[in-house]
Amino acid sequence: GALAVTASDDLTAKIWSVESGECLQTMRAPGPRFLSAVFSPDGTLVLTASLNPVVQIWHVASGKCLHTLRGHQNSVHSAVFSPDGERVITASQDKDAKIWCVKTGECLHTL
Repeated sequence: GALAVTASDDLTAKIWSVESGECLQTMRAPGPRFLSAVFSPDGTLVLTASLNPVVQIWHVASGKCLHTLRGHQNSVHSAVFSPDGERVITASQDKDAKIWCVKTGECLHTL
């Protein structure tokens, strides 16, 4: 069924069933609150950005963190998947944008 993802001030991101309204997974922030949460193009992953300089890639079905992307020096305000789902781009208050590999979690470029 259709899913939705939310990021909240209560230090969680949640995956919801749109049909039933049931919370299917809860992901916990590694510190200050999440600022955003988005699905990958194929819907199997969730990307979260938070008030600390960390971005995480989560597996939707298990709710487990697959990668923690570290490298920014300040809050990450935006994080999105590339259209093919193979890369992530992040933008931080540190004035850097970074491109990451989804499979390895490796930073490929700093812009």
